[in-house]
Amino acid sequence: MGVTRADVCAIIVAGGSGQRFGNPGGKQLIDVAGKPLMTWSVLAFDAAPSVGHIVVVCPAARTDEVRRRAIDPFDITTPLTFAAAGETRQDSTRAGLDAVPESCAYVAIHDGARPLITPQVIEDAVQALRESKVIDGVVCGQPSVDTLKLVSDDAVIQGTPPRSSYWTVQTPQIFTVDALRRAEDAARAEGFVGTDDASLVERAGGRVLCVECPRDNLKVTLPEDLPLVEFLLNEKLRG
Repeated sequence: MGVTRADVCAIIVAGGSGQRFGNPGGKQLIDVAGKPLMTWSVLAFDAAPSVGHIVVVCPAARTDEVRRRAIDPFDITTPLTFAAAGETRQDSTRAGLDAVPESCAYVAIHDGARPLITPQVIEDAVQALRESKVIDGVVCGQPSVDTLKLVSDDAVIQGTPPRSSYWTVQTPQIFTVDALRRAEDAARAEGFVGTDDASLVERAGGRVLCVECPRDNLKVTLPEDLPLVEFLLNEKLRG
């Protein structure tokens, strides 16, 4: 059996303001099932054999607090560095990308507010990217199970596209470092802001594969998301 290459750098994006969540200090440090919300994501990537480095992207003024509360109290063995969050999610991703070590050929972007990600899901997604010679990235998600409607600006339905053509996507989104850097450079030069990192790679001509992952890879966006996420984390802890 071959040795797993630890050539993936995880970028944990934890730079949000918490505006939608209603917490002026952000949501990344709130306690969820006994740990800060973002710590769960960091620990999952720390436990993934393919990950050789972790970059945590957070507001520069809060780096010491994040390190003290979300990193230092936990047994994290993967080398970890910080990058300063930007004004937008795209700026924050770029800051993390600029901090990726030269030894890493792949980069995995993950929301710090998705605490239910597991090392196995990470490894499966990385393996899908490693095995293909014709794709530049993979995105975790699921085929849509809901009926989708195309609507006008005033919410009048214009059509019902076949849901078999649609996926709901999450993170991690994993790319070759070169492909994401080219895509980020092109977006910056042209003033383009995408809805996620994959949209930048797609726009630059890259091929991105959807990889199915569990539907419980939920993101804490609003306060009402928290009880379900905490319940699922506690269930996982009970094993």
